[in-house]
Amino acid sequence: MSTVEFRLPDVGEGIQEAEIVKWLVQEGERIQEFDPLVEVQTDKALVELPAPTTGYIEEIVAVTGSIVRVGDVLVRIGSQKPASAAASGNGSADDVTSALHLAVKQVSKAGNALRLKATPGVRHYARALGVPLTALQGTGPGGRITKQDVDHYLHTWRPTVRPVDTRSWADDGGDSLLWSAVKQAEVQRTERTQEARAASEEVAPRVRSGVRIPFRGVRRATAEHVKRSFFSAPHVTAFDDCDATELVNLRARWNKELEAEGKHVTYLPFLVKATVSALKAFPFFNACLDEAAQEIELISEYHIGIAVDSADGLFVPVIRNADQLSIREIADEIARLTEGVRLRSLSQDELRGSTFTITNLGTIGGMFVTPILNYPEVGILAVHKIQRKPVVVEEQIVIRDVLTLSLSFDHRVIDGATSIQFMNHLKHLIEHPDALLLELR
Repeated sequence: MSTVEFRLPDVGEGIQEAEIVKWLVQEGERIQEFDPLVEVQTDKALVELPAPTTGYIEEIVAVTGSIVRVGDVLVRIGSQKPASAAASGNGSADDVTSALHLAVKQVSKAGNALRLKATPGVRHYARALGVPLTALQGTGPGGRITKQDVDHYLHTWRPTVRPVDTRSWADDGGDSLLWSAVKQAEVQRTERTQEARAASEEVAPRVRSGVRIPFRGVRRATAEHVKRSFFSAPHVTAFDDCDATELVNLRARWNKELEAEGKHVTYLPFLVKATVSALKAFPFFNACLDEAAQEIELISEYHIGIAVDSADGLFVPVIRNADQLSIREIADEIARLTEGVRLRSLSQDELRGSTFTITNLGTIGGMFVTPILNYPEVGILAVHKIQRKPVVVEEQIVIRDVLTLSLSFDHRVIDGATSIQFMNHLKHLIEHPDALLLELR
């Protein structure tokens, strides 16, 4: 009987590890080559790995929620169906063991069903607050449970909810011998952990309270990416205001035309197009630094990443070949990608390969921010909320629509003077939006 060890493959982009989100098979099950095997969370993308061969699932090695590195064994697949763990005639002890094993399998299977109703980030959020998913009614797409559902439950039933250690078992609603034993073992393990922690903190006592949330999934992947970017590239940020009154008027005219179709356009598609114009004028912003070769690569494609916030964390879907799209086509693509982030339906290819990133803070507000580069890109633009402010025009104080821009760049590749020229190019197009029409093909 031959056995194949399926290991976490190298999915590219420098990814070294992933989180096991959900197994799509169970031990003893027969699978065909290329059947869906397991869902893993890589750097910002939820990836479904296919089976490498046909056979039977002998052993699932990497448990749900664990972090595995490239090359680690995930599962063992055999050519023959595994023998039964319990042989006949072994007496009552074997019967009890078999029953317990079956019960654990059933609980595990039920747990997998529950996971289908919520994303990993929402599951961790609920577990950290002691909220059982079985008590929630999902209001998201397809009945998916959202963070808002958890918060609503806490607001409604707060007296009956208490924070729990995120490592504890969820309440199964019963008093079986199996769960009594499991819970007792867990309580003892928790007590030992707490005793050890207390002993280690005697030197520097401190008082704190609250819940502990697992640092996993998209949040952990984003943190690793941001840390790598911040410590790899020396960041500098330039800030400036521009008069967006003409852009506001232009958008109003556009939306009046689109009203008959039941559509509207935001400022972001125009800003994407204006940014592409600036990237063409100053190509060192659409580049990457190859430190090994000691070369700066000027990239000829214009793939614009759009930072999108979600309940699970920050995603950066990519508008490919933005220079070849009209403003209306860019608007449609932004809507498609944003909906894909919300539904977690985007492929990994749709979440990587950007050459420059825009983070739109217009719906949130704020005055200034220092955006972190989406490494290995060398520039990122933060767009703030357009606000009515008093400005001086021809020696007169007037009220205008003002847009604030924050531009971070890699100082190894771009000089301060170039960043100001880049910003001035953007400002000119924002203050005179009709000028962009001269560049459209």
